Amino acid sequence: MFFANADPRVLGYLGRALSLEFSAVQQYTTQARLAASWGLAAASERLQAEATEENEHVSRIIGRMLALGVAPNASQLRPVRLGRSLHELLLRDRELELALVQLYGDATRHCARMGDHDNRMFFETLLEEERAHGAELARWIEELEAASAQVVAPERAGGRR
Repeated sequence: MFFANADPRVLGYLGRALSLEFSAVQQYTTQARLAASWGLAAASERLQAEATEENEHVSRIIGRMLALGVAPNASQLRPVRLGRSLHELLLRDRELELALVQLYGDATRHCARMGDHDNRMFFETLLEEERAHGAELARWIEELEAASAQVVAPERAGGRR
């Protein structure tokens, strides 16, 4: 039996983080398989790499919870959100990454207010990593949109003749 000796709000942030990170692993893994079924091998590999990174976050959160004397319990996984194109998948992923950034930002600010340096640093590290994931997703989305615009533009130009 574990006995928590930590701020209940910190434990709440850790529990929500665990649920969101498990949700991200599930979503990225599912999307990787879907992309593979569409013949998008490079996208599939990239999405699977994201799942692996999020799984590393899961491991770190579990370690943190155990160090604080709490048994991990991801109580609410979000449903996997799919789409009919890679672009739609990435838009769904961006929403999940934004939720993680919001959570880690809130947790970091709370820990700073409470003078909890160790947990602030823990959440701040995750916050920076999720911001980086969000930036990578934004670039990928922009690349897809730019490629799509290049495909659409010649069709429109051809129709004006």
